Amino acid sequence: MKFFCVADEDTVRGFRLAGVDAKVVKTPDEAQKAIDKAVSEPDCGIIIINERIASWIRPQIDKIRMEMNRPLIVEIPGPEGPQEARKSMREFVQEAVGISVC
Repeated sequence: MKFFCVADEDTVRGFRLAGVDAKVVKTPDEAQKAIDKAVSEPDCGIIIINERIASWIRPQIDKIRMEMNRPLIVEIPGPEGPQEARKSMREFVQEAVGISVC
């Protein structure tokens, strides 16, 4: 399984140096197309995306997480740092499953 990164220029540069395929995006449309391309690759196992860009295409990200077995989508902070209003993994699971997770 391969990794794929969708992020800002600095983040992409770092992941490319580590040997990870990556795409610089500057608009929500570019982000959506990059995610669509990554999902269509049969060997893409993990998509790394920065939080700000993920927030642009939140419905698409959530749909992939809820309806597909792969790829795993991992959100990382961008150069500006972590976003404050981001849901925790516990909140996401509670929303998806409908039960409280302790």
